[in-house]
Amino acid sequence: MTAAVLFDFYGTLARATAWGATHDEVLARRGYEPSEALRGWLSDDGLYDGQEHHEHSRSRDHYRAWELERLRALARRAGVGPDDLETLVADLDAAGKEFTLTAFGDAAVALRELRSRDVVVAVCSNWDWDLDRALVATGLADLVDHQVTSARAGVRKPHPHIYEHTLVRCGVAAEDALFVGDSLSCDVQGPLNVGIRAVHVWRGDVDPPSLPTGARRVRDLRELLDLLDLL
Repeated sequence: MTAAVLFDFYGTLARATAWGATHDEVLARRGYEPSEALRGWLSDDGLYDGQEHHEHSRSRDHYRAWELERLRALARRAGVGPDDLETLVADLDAAGKEFTLTAFGDAAVALRELRSRDVVVAVCSNWDWDLDRALVATGLADLVDHQVTSARAGVRKPHPHIYEHTLVRCGVAAEDALFVGDSLSCDVQGPLNVGIRAVHVWRGDVDPPSLPTGARRVRDLRELLDLLDLL
């Protein structure tokens, strides 16, 4: 029996339908060359998938301070001096949060049906502190029992702790849970590594990549309902 289904958020339940300016564009508007700076920032950022950042996840204030400090590092690499630094960091921060999220058409249908079957529904996402706001924006908040975000958990998928933390929140064992998401690394292999069954969501038009042993695949979240009966 599947007692809980754990969902990734972005790319699985929702997508962005509009974006603000990219970091490159914000820097370029002020006359800075962003490309090399951005590559250097990403390579040293410490936010690779699977990394821990517990010290920055003690509170929302700590996490926000860390977000801003990483943007300062980006701006300095682009050659931004102290006189322009804080203004540019504010622009970068605002641009990174300017997007419109829309739930996939199959998301609410699947979540609603799972809960009607008394299955616990959780979202486990590499996201910032305010995943709850994103869920509200997409109209999915009332269809989710538990939310776990990397910002609050202190680790990013596919680190095992974030899956284990989500299982504890749901009150279920790994063998009684199913993880559903669009990333092979974070949403399929990561859960499999801790004993959670995994389903890969593939919405693409091209042929999908090979699956790890034991994983399943769906192209529409409504297919999960039949798959649960088989599992």
